[in-house]
Amino acid sequence: MKQGSLLFHQGEWHIGIYIIESGIVRTFYTSPTGREITLAYWQQGNFVGGPDVFGGSIHIWSGIAVKTSSLFFIKGNDLRTLMEEIPQLGIGIVEALVFKGRCFSSLIQMLGTRSVAERLAQLLLMLIDSYGEVDDIGGIAIQRQFTHEDLAHMVGASRQWVTTTLDRLQRQGVVQIRKRQVVVLRPDILAGRTTVMKERKHPF
Repeated sequence: MKQGSLLFHQGEWHIGIYIIESGIVRTFYTSPTGREITLAYWQQGNFVGGPDVFGGSIHIWSGIAVKTSSLFFIKGNDLRTLMEEIPQLGIGIVEALVFKGRCFSSLIQMLGTRSVAERLAQLLLMLIDSYGEVDDIGGIAIQRQFTHEDLAHMVGASRQWVTTTLDRLQRQGVVQIRKRQVVVLRPDILAGRTTVMKERKHPF
């Protein structure tokens, strides 16, 4: 699939899942007003197109290739047959659904209980956990280029707000922006900001 190719669209009839052999796929939801929220960026070894892996329903998310990707499509009926014949495959699908369930839970908790600033801090910590590498100045560079619009879709904010907040974090020495790459210099400060709300919820 070429970069920008749409694999499936929310509201379309669901007939199977895509297993990612290489590349990256973004799954997202579009509101009636056109606003987008990103669930996750999925890489090699993950599947997209759930949660109804056997089909027979409509897609509740859309999926798009954010870079040229190689995917294997398997129809829901065929997947059911294979899972009956190969129990280990069934276990693998359940483990993948558990992982996706955690992603859903994290997204709901983040959007429902944290301020936008706290959501961005948490997102940056999650990104350095998944894509971070220590660079030559001691920071942790996110080894994937996310545009400010990408980050905005993941935290439910405007691109302008993300740009302004990253600029402020850069002035404070918390992050550094290099050619569209975010380098986290002070993850401890970001971690502290994600716990602010928890402290407020237990004032006594």
